[in-house]
Amino acid sequence: MKIHRIPTRTDNYIFVLHHPADNTAAVVDPADAPPVLNLLTGLNANLVAIFNTHHHNDHVGGNRKLLKRFPRAQVYGGAKDEGRIPGQQHYLNDGDTVTFAGRTGHVFFVPGHTRGHIAYYFPPVDFSPAEGAAVEGAAAEASGDLFCGDTLFAGGCGRLFEGTPAQMQPSLAKLRNLPDSTRVWCAHEYTLSNLKFALTVDPENEKLRSRFTQVTTARQQNQPTIPTDIATEKATNPFLRWDSPALKTKANSQEPVAVFAHIRKLKDSF
Repeated sequence: MKIHRIPTRTDNYIFVLHHPADNTAAVVDPADAPPVLNLLTGLNANLVAIFNTHHHNDHVGGNRKLLKRFPRAQVYGGAKDEGRIPGQQHYLNDGDTVTFAGRTGHVFFVPGHTRGHIAYYFPPVDFSPAEGAAVEGAAAEASGDLFCGDTLFAGGCGRLFEGTPAQMQPSLAKLRNLPDSTRVWCAHEYTLSNLKFALTVDPENEKLRSRFTQVTTARQQNQPTIPTDIATEKATNPFLRWDSPALKTKANSQEPVAVFAHIRKLKDSF
């Protein structure tokens, strides 16, 4: 399974999953149809699945046009988003699975940003160069892939539009518990601004300072910062560091939800 990252709108990413063996494709959170259709045409690939994480237009805006071109494509989304995702046919709950390219994706219910938000996690698969996949693809598939929409960002997390800190912190905990090598494909290029905020609440974090320097250089060169990985986020993302002594002190609390809520409130006014 090869993953194509498509930038669109101001700061969105769409992810197209391609299976060269049978030339099928799936798309995660198609904000817009034209760039997806252009890529699929170039690959001569057949779109068989649309994996939506939540109902916001900058994640489902391309659904209808994609279905017009590929009417047999199956549309997946959270069960609590019924009636809010165009063309939805599959209503997923925590613990459900999806399949693509011979890989099983595990569904996590992660409310907070919205009440129906889900994430898709494709665990690592075994790889042998003799089987014909590219070495680059081998390294990728050995890591596992998380498509988390707007729940977890590089250096940040989504705003709580429909949920509460008591929902979002456990949702993030589910993702934090994934293997450190897991690649995190979040849906927006917010990393630099997120890290600027992170430094205001965790200024003595040397790994964070180093990451900020690296990301600043990358963005000056118009390079993407996605995917990130779970290990990096655990070390530098304040929204996954509710057990950090520095952030506990900042929030004047030992309780994970309270620490998270305090940091989220600070970010909302940053």
